[in-house]
Amino acid sequence: MKPYSRFLLCGLLMGALAGCAEKEQVLQNTESNPPTQAAQAAKVHWSYEGETSPEHWGELEEDFGTCKVGKEQSPIDIEAADVKKDTNLSPVEVDYSPSEVSLVNNGHTIQVNVSGENNHIVLEGKTYTLKQFHFHLPSEHEVGGKHDEMELHFVHKTEDGDTAVLGVLINGGAENAELNKLWSRLPQKESEEAVAIDGKFDLKALLPGDLHSYRYHGSLTTPPCTEGVQWIVLQQPVEWSEAQISAFRSIFPHDNRPVQPLDGRTLETEE
Repeated sequence: MKPYSRFLLCGLLMGALAGCAEKEQVLQNTESNPPTQAAQAAKVHWSYEGETSPEHWGELEEDFGTCKVGKEQSPIDIEAADVKKDTNLSPVEVDYSPSEVSLVNNGHTIQVNVSGENNHIVLEGKTYTLKQFHFHLPSEHEVGGKHDEMELHFVHKTEDGDTAVLGVLINGGAENAELNKLWSRLPQKESEEAVAIDGKFDLKALLPGDLHSYRYHGSLTTPPCTEGVQWIVLQQPVEWSEAQISAFRSIFPHDNRPVQPLDGRTLETEE
């Protein structure tokens, strides 16, 4: 082989080896530094207004198709004529205890993350563990065609991945003193960083005294609108002061999905 041919061959081999090494380094960097959750979520922007509002969610992304074609969507309008009393149902059992929590403004609501696995609800013998809770203004569920001022959603999951959401309707009235622990640290701007709350927060302080509820099978109320969610909407609203409601409204003037057709679903309540 001529000298210049050997030189050319060596150059090509060295270049190929360097390229392989560079590719391997890129793979190692990707594996050790995966894309952030925010970067993944930012792939599809959705909102409550304009071209990315609820009526367009099903068109924004293939995975959001259920928002448009699903037959068990939430929220719904709870009409008295549709509610059937079931003698086999018992009120939901709530086993919440004071817990460490943190707040995050995720751009759609204020979400409160709950530490630990010690908070549960039991529904007809099935245990669901509380993961987080968040807020909507005005309420997403309507009762008799009317919104309440706000709605709180406690989101739970079972060990095998089933979801149950406990909804609490909120109206203006007396101040909720325990809520001030959260509202004093309200994050005004969207961020990945959670704001830790000092001490422990009494979750039960956000619940009414009466736990009788409306039950139905529905979906998540935000994309991808996944169905198969057990909904428990408490019948008795709670009160917050108008100042507490206004504090949330100043960040999210409205973050509610409009009501969806019942489509023949069963809507039940306890005796």
